[in-house]
Amino acid sequence: MNRALPVVRLRVPTDEDAVLWHRVFDHPDVMEFHGGRSAGLSVYEELTARQRKHDAELGFCLWTVLDAEDRVIGFTGAQPWPLEWGPKDEIEIGWRLGREHWGRGYVTAAARMTLERVRAAGVGSVVAMVNARNERSIAVTRRLGMRLAETFVSPRSEQKGHCYRLEL
Repeated sequence: MNRALPVVRLRVPTDEDAVLWHRVFDHPDVMEFHGGRSAGLSVYEELTARQRKHDAELGFCLWTVLDAEDRVIGFTGAQPWPLEWGPKDEIEIGWRLGREHWGRGYVTAAARMTLERVRAAGVGSVVAMVNARNERSIAVTRRLGMRLAETFVSPRSEQKGHCYRLEL
């Protein structure tokens, strides 16, 4: 059964979004695969500032996701892989939603918009780096048509992960 995807809107993150991301992601389920605990506000201030720079320089970033009522529910987008290990020099797509917004199709809708935008910006392929136990995100990669390209062990968390790829 194919259900209609919800209406979402993507915007370049604002200074205010750092506070809103901090609030919406402050849940142990949301942070399970991102260090296991809530990040400090300064992490989101730096992240939103970096995304504004990516948008200005590259034409894409991790955008703030808004629902039909214009409430901030998370982020979805793309950025250059930011770490010293893994798929260096590649563009990673990613997503994170507040717990109360899971299971409604928001990530799939926003990630499809992301793929359209990065394709329009001239990106030829993307990767998604996903914890091997994160079944929800793995399901999103499948809905996007991504294929498992390799497995890895994260040097930070020492957890097994999957690298998914998609040619645009």
